[in-house]
Amino acid sequence: MKKIVIIDGQGGRLGKLLVEETRARMPQAHILVIGTNGVATSTMQKAGADQAATGENPVVRGVQDADAVLGPMGIVVSDAILGEVTPVMAQAVGSCRARKFLVPMNSCGVWVAGTQEMGLAGYVKLVVEEATRYLEEEDA
Repeated sequence: MKKIVIIDGQGGRLGKLLVEETRARMPQAHILVIGTNGVATSTMQKAGADQAATGENPVVRGVQDADAVLGPMGIVVSDAILGEVTPVMAQAVGSCRARKFLVPMNSCGVWVAGTQEMGLAGYVKLVVEEATRYLEEEDA
């Protein structure tokens, strides 16, 4: 069973959409959601996660054995998401062995060349499709 970690902050809207799309495409996956705050965690947990946690240490521990990590671009940028992503969190996500599938969000203060501007739902679908493809190829 694949372990997918979804990390989000603020109100957890992006994380909620990622959980719903991931659950629909990979129902057998184990989904751990980690919020940078309690509201984000609660929102993602209600969307169908198997486990939920909040804060810096759960990010550090949760990504260690993950097969894939999904979330906004800011989860690999220190002090992103209005300061909710600590340097320790960004380091843990950036250096973990899991493949990262990140949604380019302008609010994270990072612009990625070559990305197309689209709505949140479109980004979520692309990220989960690519994560699914990657995890299925890994099993083959």
